[in-house]
Amino acid sequence: MRRIVVILFYLVLVFFSTAAISQEINWGQINSNNVIDIITKQDLNSKSYSSTLQIGNSNNAELYLNDRTNIILQQIGDYNRLFYNNSFTETELKTSITTHGFNNIIDVTGSNSISENMKLTVKGDNKIIFMRNY
Repeated sequence: MRRIVVILFYLVLVFFSTAAISQEINWGQINSNNVIDIITKQDLNSKSYSSTLQIGNSNNAELYLNDRTNIILQQIGDYNRLFYNNSFTETELKTSITTHGFNNIIDVTGSNSISENMKLTVKGDNKIIFMRNY
């Protein structure tokens, strides 16, 4: 079972670890014959990077990012929600958010020097975190 989870983790990283230019890809046309070509065509020198891993049912992540944001998101469990918005600032941001549990809500708005290089880990059930960075 653990081996399957590790394999799924790496597959998710391959498909969802994309640069900002990946929004131009038509995901419906990706198959085993062209996936390597598409990955190699991505602009890996872009300043923006996002990696998302969601294991469980009904997890949701809404990310509104500027082009200087590097974010790693992991949601493990069911019914977890993340709302993240730093699209209205020019601040360069590197952050990591991990949620282990069920029915957790994280709402982060804005970024500043305090939230730079932030690592947020939530473990448990039915937790709500509101973070405002102005």
